[in-house]
Amino acid sequence: MTHYLVLGAGRQGVAAVHDLITHGEATALTWIDSHAPSLEAGLRRITQLTGFKGLRGQRVDADDRRALQPLFTEANVCFNALPYRLSLSMTQLALEGRTHYVDLGGNTEIVKEQFELQRAHPAGEELVVLPDCGLMPGMGNVFVAYALAELGDCAKVEVRCGGLPADPKPPLGYKLTFSVAGLTNEYFGRAQVLRGGEVREIDTFTELEQLDVPGVGECEAFITSGGLSTTPWTFQGRIETLDYKTIRYRGHHEKFKTLLDLGLLGEDPIALGSQNVVPRQLLHQLLEERLQFPDDRDLVVLTCDAEAKQGGGRIKLSVLDHQDEEAGFTAMERCTSYSAAACAHAIASGAVEPGPRPLESAIDPKDFVEALNTRGIEVEVSRE
Repeated sequence: MTHYLVLGAGRQGVAAVHDLITHGEATALTWIDSHAPSLEAGLRRITQLTGFKGLRGQRVDADDRRALQPLFTEANVCFNALPYRLSLSMTQLALEGRTHYVDLGGNTEIVKEQFELQRAHPAGEELVVLPDCGLMPGMGNVFVAYALAELGDCAKVEVRCGGLPADPKPPLGYKLTFSVAGLTNEYFGRAQVLRGGEVREIDTFTELEQLDVPGVGECEAFITSGGLSTTPWTFQGRIETLDYKTIRYRGHHEKFKTLLDLGLLGEDPIALGSQNVVPRQLLHQLLEERLQFPDDRDLVVLTCDAEAKQGGGRIKLSVLDHQDEEAGFTAMERCTSYSAAACAHAIASGAVEPGPRPLESAIDPKDFVEALNTRGIEVEVSRE
């Protein structure tokens, strides 16, 4: 008997509810959001797709702890699909309600604070708190663990990932497939990598490389932040060189770096006439208006290419996923929410040991790959 609590009825929340019902062995599912129209639309869609009778929706604000706490207490596992700024407060509620917890991550410093909360709480050793369960961070982090399980210690591990439009259009050859705030969070700041076996920080939008992606075409990849999350610290001493780059169609890097260099990702207000304007907020608004292309299809490409320290053996894990035409879920929704739902199901099944540990240490990588394949996200594994 598994009762899931899902927070958020946005893109990822809807896909998560669908997967927990169809693959997560849910016997009951409580779904909350503060925006009643989004929640009602989600309930109608899921009911139509699944006919599941154990689904209950409730309009609740994420700041209303009094209303939320009983919902946590009655659930076995919480799936948090809210923005990452709410992850700490939701983790606290899960610990207080003695509820296992997963989220999609997105900010490494917040993830570290979540584990600090878990370590300090009396119930922390009895529960699973698992941030970073989406695509990147998430799926790719587990692929790194898979490579290490197969090869042993590695000289080099390169993770490359991109959510792309199937038919790229101006102005950036890109369409928004997840939160615009999540996108700019990746593009702005510093990235943690392993170089010479040590954790280093490097600038985002550096180390541009050109690559030809089978089934996609001519692309480029560059350093972005947050994708590896805790993985460099987890595998420090076991991997000499580890980095993550975001894949885009060629030309995107130059165009977006111009916006970056102009200061349009800045978060400090600037005076504009009689008002103060935050450049990043303005850019978010413009990107939301101009990069939606709601009728266009998307795809997700993810590769993890690893080379062993001893013997020169190599392994490569690859995913190329497309939109589900029957159920209507985008490739990004599938690869993000289904990945996290597979983790939630593993927790509900008792396959994840409780206590504070990051995703790449907590989830069995071979079981995870099998769970993705079951969901129609085909993982190709090649060895040399």
